[in-house]
Amino acid sequence: MIKIKNKSESTDFTWEEVITLNLTSETSKKFQKELNSGTASLVLLGVLDRSKDPMYGYQIAKLIEAHDESVQMMKQGALYPVLRSLENSGLLESHVDPSVSGPPRRYYRITKAGHETLKAWAQIWDQTKAFVDTILEGNENV
Repeated sequence: MIKIKNKSESTDFTWEEVITLNLTSETSKKFQKELNSGTASLVLLGVLDRSKDPMYGYQIAKLIEAHDESVQMMKQGALYPVLRSLENSGLLESHVDPSVSGPPRRYYRITKAGHETLKAWAQIWDQTKAFVDTILEGNENV
């Protein structure tokens, strides 16, 4: 038996349970990473679509983090390649402004093509979510 303590209690686990918990944790981390990579562009377009002003990467990362701290949607370092990719695709545009408190900041704004793409991707997301929910809820009429 292994005793694992957290802030409020301790629990005894067998070695087999510890291995299962670790495998589940690693599998969940892998799944979350794959899911995040597939939804990052949609989330970034959504954030920038709702912003009245251009936003810089760190500002976007903090906004996403503050939305739901229980789920790490994307690490800050992973955000920048997605922003560059969206810009290279014409879905975002950017400009660099000097910063009084550090290095220059690159500000991003969604383009007209970005707005149109977001609408299309949101419909695809809704369809995908509805399909997955149907499967997970056990609906036999899929």
